[in-house]
Amino acid sequence: MGLALVSLGATAGALQRWAASGDVAITPIIHSSVQLEYGGQVIQVDPWSLGDLTRAKPADLILVTDDPGHHVDPKAIRQLRKPGAPVLLTAAAQSKFPDGAVLANGEKKTVAGITVEAIAAYDIKPGEPSHPKGKANGYLVSFGGKRIYIAGVTECVPEIRALRDIDVAFMPMNLPLDRMMPAAAAECVSAIKPRVVYVYHYDQGYAARLTNPASGASGTSGTGPNIAASLQAFRDALKGQPIEVRDGDWYPKR
Repeated sequence: MGLALVSLGATAGALQRWAASGDVAITPIIHSSVQLEYGGQVIQVDPWSLGDLTRAKPADLILVTDDPGHHVDPKAIRQLRKPGAPVLLTAAAQSKFPDGAVLANGEKKTVAGITVEAIAAYDIKPGEPSHPKGKANGYLVSFGGKRIYIAGVTECVPEIRALRDIDVAFMPMNLPLDRMMPAAAAECVSAIKPRVVYVYHYDQGYAARLTNPASGASGTSGTGPNIAASLQAFRDALKGQPIEVRDGDWYPKR
């Protein structure tokens, strides 16, 4: 079984598929939104209706990591949810989508034949927006014979460092909030040693402009490097390690 990238991206473009029979197909959608597909089953993570969902497939399972609108979007959930499909989310997110089942940090559940464990996602460095322990989830998903870790919005907390035998990891680089900068994100990846890693949730400026076009939010940190340089720094920090760093079309090309 392999790991296929289906590049749909945030804009309409040519569909690129590197897929063979038995692959887990990975489709970056936008920011923290990703689609996983295997054996006719589809998982949607943090579907967001402000992104391009026209090619996103109806979901057998939906996972929600946090409660801001780009993580829990009732419109997108309703659009992509198959009738009766489970929605696993946090207690805070359930206040916005009551028809979901809460999975607390550390809990494990098998739904639609897919085993999901909620991994704690929280801040170490104080600041706003605040992500206190217990409020948000990452998810460890056993799917298609692979262990896939979706970190959500987090720093490299002990619960993440304890993970082992990860095939694919989605790791945030939370720019421009200066929490998971390239070195910190790469250090976290080095600790869990996935076979493949995608860095995501890194252009806060784009997400802010999509939510509020009048905001004029920047896609770079006021004190740190720009996004392109940060992505390269992340790659450079992992050089020499047996970890494949894959690019995902999370945002429109500039």
